Amino acid sequence: MLTRQVIFQYIILISILLKHWFYNLINLIKGGSPLKDLSSEIILITGAANGLGRSIAQQLAHFGCTLILWDVDEVNNVRVAQELNQATKSKHIHAMKCDLSSRESIYECAKKVQDTVGNVTMVINNAGIVSGKSLIDCSDASIQRTFDVNVLAHFWILKAFLPSMLDNNHGHIVTVSSIAGCYGVSKLVDYCSSKFAAVGLHEALTAELHSLNRDGIKTTLVCPTFINTDMFQGLTIKGKRAPVVEPEYIADKIIKAIRTNQHTLLVPNNAIIRIVIDRIAPMSAKLERNDVFGTSHMMDTFVGHQNKFSEKQ
Repeated sequence: MLTRQVIFQYIILISILLKHWFYNLINLIKGGSPLKDLSSEIILITGAANGLGRSIAQQLAHFGCTLILWDVDEVNNVRVAQELNQATKSKHIHAMKCDLSSRESIYECAKKVQDTVGNVTMVINNAGIVSGKSLIDCSDASIQRTFDVNVLAHFWILKAFLPSMLDNNHGHIVTVSSIAGCYGVSKLVDYCSSKFAAVGLHEALTAELHSLNRDGIKTTLVCPTFINTDMFQGLTIKGKRAPVVEPEYIADKIIKAIRTNQHTLLVPNNAIIRIVIDRIAPMSAKLERNDVFGTSHMMDTFVGHQNKFSEKQ
C-alpha cells in the first residue's frame, strides 16, 4: 500500500516531468536553441581511422575546430588527418596512434596532446570493438579487451581531460554507446554488457557534473542502431541482411545533437518505444519477440572485420 509520502513523491515527479516536457515543447516551437559554435573547440575523437569515427571527423573538420584523431590503426588514421588537412587547407587536424585497450597508452597520448596541442574541450568516445561470439566461445582475453576499449578507456580519457574542463566550466562529453546498450542480444553478451556500462557511466557522470554545478560542461549520449561499417559485417535477419544505417547519417545526427546540447540521441528515433516496452515487458515476451522478428539468430552469420585490425577501435 502506498503511503502519503510515496504518493506525494510521485506527484512531485510527475510535475517535474510535465514541466520539462512543456519547456522542451516550447523550445521546439520556437525553433530550438542557437547552434553552438565549434570553431574554437579542441575535439578528441577515438576510433577515427574508419567507420563512424572517420565520418564524424570529416564533418567536424569543416567547422574550423582543432581535431585530435586517436586510433590503433596508425596508417588509416594518418591518412584521414592528411586528407582532411588538405581539404580544409589547415593544420588543425592531428593523428595519433593510441591503443585504447591500454591505460598507460591513453595517459601517455593524453599528456602528448596537452603538451603539443592544448587542453581538450570536447571528447567523443566513439571507439568500440565486437567479438560476435557466444559467451562460452569468447576467450578471457577477448572479453577483457572488449571492456577495456568499450568502457574502461572512457574512464581513463575522462580522468585525463575532464580536470581542465572542470576548472574552466566548459566542455562537452559525447559517449557513443549503442542500442545494444539498452537491451540484450544473443552472441553479443560481452558487447552489450560493455555498452550498458558505457550508458551507466554517462548517466552517472551527467548527474555528478550537475551536483558540482558545472553546467558549462554538456553531455550527449548516442545510442545508434547497427551501422553500415566493417564492424558488423554479415548480420542477417531471417536470411536477409539486417537493416543498418550509414555512418555519414549518424555522424550528421551526432553533430547536430552536439550543437544543440541534446543529452540523448537515439537512432532511429522510434527506438525509444522499444526501450520503454522492454522495461515493462516480461522476459518471456522479449524472448518470443526476438524469435518472431529474427533477432535471436541475427549474429549467426556475423563476419566482422576481415583484416589484421579485426578487433581494432
